[in-house]
Amino acid sequence: MRAFSLLEVLIASAIFFMAIFTILALVSNSLRGARLLQSVEVDASMLAAELSATNKLSESTDSGDFGREYRDYVWRRAITEVGTNGLFQVDFVVEHRPTHRESTMSVLFYRPESAQVGGARIGR
Repeated sequence: MRAFSLLEVLIASAIFFMAIFTILALVSNSLRGARLLQSVEVDASMLAAELSATNKLSESTDSGDFGREYRDYVWRRAITEVGTNGLFQVDFVVEHRPTHRESTMSVLFYRPESAQVGGARIGR
């Protein structure tokens, strides 16, 4: 009966622990990458979704920020009437202040409740 020598056991243990630490490093890097993917980029669709709940629109420009949740972002929007039947074009711009990256979007909204009659806006 032949047994393993102490040197063979030490070499096998070293190979085992090198493999385990390599696997742990890969898992750690994968989790870090997944965390980076979860960070939400703010884009203009967030503003469009909020404005879509509005029944009446009027020509205007507006700007603001997203508060403490997204403190590095500011937004602007311009609402213009493109037809006399209540069709509005809304141009959104969201800017990331430190990098000056912009997300833009133009959306058409049909809001007949906001239509002009003789220069005055009427509602139902």
